[in-house]
Amino acid sequence: MERATFGGGCFWCVEAAFKELEGVESVTSGYAGGHVENPTYEAVCRGETGHAEVVQLEYDPDAVAYEDLLEVFFTIHDPTTKDREGPDVGSQYRSAIYAHDDDQLETAERFAEELENEGLYEGIVTEIEPVEEFYEAEEYHQDYFEKNPNDAYCSMHAAPKVEKVREKFGDDVAATQ
Repeated sequence: MERATFGGGCFWCVEAAFKELEGVESVTSGYAGGHVENPTYEAVCRGETGHAEVVQLEYDPDAVAYEDLLEVFFTIHDPTTKDREGPDVGSQYRSAIYAHDDDQLETAERFAEELENEGLYEGIVTEIEPVEEFYEAEEYHQDYFEKNPNDAYCSMHAAPKVEKVREKFGDDVAATQ
């Protein structure tokens, strides 16, 4: 198993989308990229910690390649809008890739550069840096979309991301879905 950590707006939405993929064994919502130990959701939301809302994946690289995870990541959010995704505004919602090793770092940098060169995105603002620390979010944030599918926020923002993954990556969607 390997790990990958991504921030692309509200972690509820990003978590729900990545949970769709074959080879992704677990997805944990949390915080990374900040300067405070053991941040709380409230402190992160107030912008006091410097953290981004992220998800950390445990995945089987024989079943899903890191490049495939990057493709999903760039598909489910807007990597050209700084500190914003949909209705959520603030640095905690920034686009970020936190690499777990040099290979992930180089692959993510190259992938983003190729997207720009191909004209798929103009002005990618995604931060790409080594992960220093990951803090698991509070329990009520874990599996939020699964637990609250009728929540208005989930219906309006998470559900479309899940549908986008199912439509675009149907062959790679877990059979249990």
